[in-house]
Amino acid sequence: MAETEGNREKMPKQKGERSVLALTGAAAILVLAVNFGIKVYNSRKQNKKKKDLPGSKVRVNLSALEILKLADQIIAKSKEIHDAVASVPLEKVTYTNSIFPLAELEGQQFPLVQSCVFPKLVAASDDVRKASAEAERRLDAHVLMCRKREDVYRVVKAFVSKGELMSAEAKRYALCLMRDFERNGLNLTSTKREEMQRLRTQIDNLSFQYIQNLNDDNSFLLFSEAELAGLPLEFLKVGKTRKMVAVAYSKRCGEVNLSVLEDLVQLRHKFARLLGYSNYADYAVDLRMAKTPSKVFEFLEDISSSLNDLAAKELKMLKDLKKKEEGELPFGIEDLPYYVKKVQQQEFDLDFGDLKQYFPVNLVLPGIFKIVQDLFGLRFEEIDDSEVWHSDVRVFSVLESGSGELMGYSYLDMYTREGKYNHTCVVGLQNGALSPNSARQIPVVLLLSQFQKDEEGQPGLLRFSEVVNFFHEFGHVVQHICNRASFVRFSGLGYDPDFVEVPAQVLENWCYEISSLKLISGFYQDITRPIKDETCKSLKRWRYSFSALKLKQEILYCLFDQIIHSADNVDSVELFKHLHPKILLGLPVLEGSNPASRFPCSAIGYEAACYSRIWSEVFATDIFSSKFRGSLLNQYVGMQFRNKVLVPGGSKEPIEVLSDFLGREPSIQAFVDARAEYSL
Repeated sequence: MAETEGNREKMPKQKGERSVLALTGAAAILVLAVNFGIKVYNSRKQNKKKKDLPGSKVRVNLSALEILKLADQIIAKSKEIHDAVASVPLEKVTYTNSIFPLAELEGQQFPLVQSCVFPKLVAASDDVRKASAEAERRLDAHVLMCRKREDVYRVVKAFVSKGELMSAEAKRYALCLMRDFERNGLNLTSTKREEMQRLRTQIDNLSFQYIQNLNDDNSFLLFSEAELAGLPLEFLKVGKTRKMVAVAYSKRCGEVNLSVLEDLVQLRHKFARLLGYSNYADYAVDLRMAKTPSKVFEFLEDISSSLNDLAAKELKMLKDLKKKEEGELPFGIEDLPYYVKKVQQQEFDLDFGDLKQYFPVNLVLPGIFKIVQDLFGLRFEEIDDSEVWHSDVRVFSVLESGSGELMGYSYLDMYTREGKYNHTCVVGLQNGALSPNSARQIPVVLLLSQFQKDEEGQPGLLRFSEVVNFFHEFGHVVQHICNRASFVRFSGLGYDPDFVEVPAQVLENWCYEISSLKLISGFYQDITRPIKDETCKSLKRWRYSFSALKLKQEILYCLFDQIIHSADNVDSVELFKHLHPKILLGLPVLEGSNPASRFPCSAIGYEAACYSRIWSEVFATDIFSSKFRGSLLNQYVGMQFRNKVLVPGGSKEPIEVLSDFLGREPSIQAFVDARAEYSL
């Protein structure tokens, strides 16, 4: 069901107050209602000089010139260290003179690199944003150059071959260094390396061309008055019109992008084979939790077959409704969105425009803090005198709730403004890795969102989708703060790419449970009135409505992506014709359409890895269902999750981390059962 914008109302805001977000235990909703869950201390001093955060090396408010100067200093220092490592005689390599200097360099430079790069996302000045983008370009080029240094590679390889005794995490780091060099072809001949570079350039150009073709497409349709019957309220009620729109959309970039994608895939296969892989899928999946394409295929097919019965039930419901409305016309894939929305409107008493009145920012935020604090043994305290880049930015110290130990810092930059990055995301600014003197660095993390203020410039109301998204991203904040890996590469958000979204996806579930929804909701004019129980139940059922059919559609594209990157000369059109009815219960591909021509995930960013979102959601559901469901604020379980899942970060294999926390091998069953339980 589409969410609609409602009026944004002014939210009360007390000025001159410092908020200590320290709610723990089973505090009643009334506590939140009285003071938004915040203990207020009137300690803000006027005209006080802004302070740096103790322990943070992140530099905010650098000028354009300072950013470029810092980037050049970072590059110069990096070159110095790499030169020193390269000069070590191969017979004298040790951990101290070969691996440790590179690890130390990463730890020292990460917050400085981020100080150069993150201004492009938040700075008000166009000159600063441009300088930040240029600094990122220089730094990226330098990193790529470092990974192609054969002299450094020889030293690292000599150390790894030596088999010196070291910790498991240090060994993992050394192997990662060697792997990075070898995936850049340093174990190949110079001729093959040149070929790799040529292929990489061609791949980048074709990927850009595929996306550019979609961006430049200006296809349109002309309709007669009869074909537009039902406008403006029910434009797609007419089946013929619905099909025309679907076909036109599906044919965008048609043969052009189809040809680009097929060329792109063949170049990727050549690239992977230079590195010794059978195909590009082998290369792409090798470093991920899934490990092999065969495991990916097995996973996708297991999920798809497990959803068959539920998907068939959902499809029958839609077919029956179409028959009732349109007679004996066959049901096509183009009918899915229209009839799904129609059933949802009939089944759920949900008006998302009205619902947002129960999610004022000033109530949602402390509600999230309370849930996170109670679960993970943390305490958030607002800092009112730290240096920031905009007056909207809030800064919090994150403390261990019992001992008061400083765990990290979090910047919240929540409101939209000109020049700011226009998506919600989390950016690690300083990772909690060990510093050269074995003291741990203080994690620093930035959460960016795009909330709107009301007409008077005060915090407004959130759409439910914004609430869910904010919960998700706040999961990444906790993930970054609690990670205690010793190496920068594994700390912060340095998780396996198949696993990095799991903690955030786990936390999303609190948005659909009655007790937690009541903690983060309250009518904006009377916050003692949280949303009703029936609305909470409807939201959960709405979340899973037609989820089997939707997932099978996603699985279809994931299988397509995996197949084309696992074999040569695949006919994309014929492959879709084969897969479509097989996965989608007999529904044929839309006649005349070319789905492969409008599938950007397979062109850039997630090539041979489109399965990853479903993969991580399956494990997140297993974690929530087996450990948290029924005990949403159980700190014992929350601390187990923190210590066994968040603390190791990327220093251990994800399957080892998951199995340790669950006490068994992870399973897809909870994922399947959740959808069946709440089906219509």
